[in-house]
Amino acid sequence: MTAIATTAEQLPAVKLDNQLAGAGQYLTFVLGGEIYALGILNIKEIIDYGNLTEVPMMPAFVRGVINLRGSVVPVVDLSARFGKGKTPVAKRTGIVIVETGEQADGHQQDIGIIVDAVNEVVDIGQQEIEPPPSFGTGIRPDFISGMAKRNDRFIILLDVNRVLSVDEMAELSRTASDSQGPALLEHDGE
Repeated sequence: MTAIATTAEQLPAVKLDNQLAGAGQYLTFVLGGEIYALGILNIKEIIDYGNLTEVPMMPAFVRGVINLRGSVVPVVDLSARFGKGKTPVAKRTGIVIVETGEQADGHQQDIGIIVDAVNEVVDIGQQEIEPPPSFGTGIRPDFISGMAKRNDRFIILLDVNRVLSVDEMAELSRTASDSQGPALLEHDGE
């Protein structure tokens, strides 16, 4: 019976190309009652929610853009990105400006994410990080780089380059505009 439990084919599958999160400092935040975290090396700043300009024909999870010291920064609603509906704007709602990985042109992209509330920066040791479960978290398993347990609660460590993949979001945007375009043309012709 022990041999069955130790074979990889018998265990729930988690994407093997997902790198387990490493020890370090993480910014924790609340979203839909759950605690999530991003490595602080990806965080540029935290700002109050506001001054969003909506952009037409974007996926539902792209709430708009903000002007950040002269730069246009897209703002993603993480709750909507996870398929859980729009984040309700409240007193503690904030925007975390995140720097994502290298783009095709060699530059990094700043993206804002809407969160219910920012908590704190915590140190998480490697011994506190476990592999993500393959199911049961309510979000895509490839978005999670690990689970950390602190104060009898789990913190979901996000893989920023997967959650905020500019290529994937651009593809979803094209799909959204393609699906809206022909329908509008057909409707106008009637």
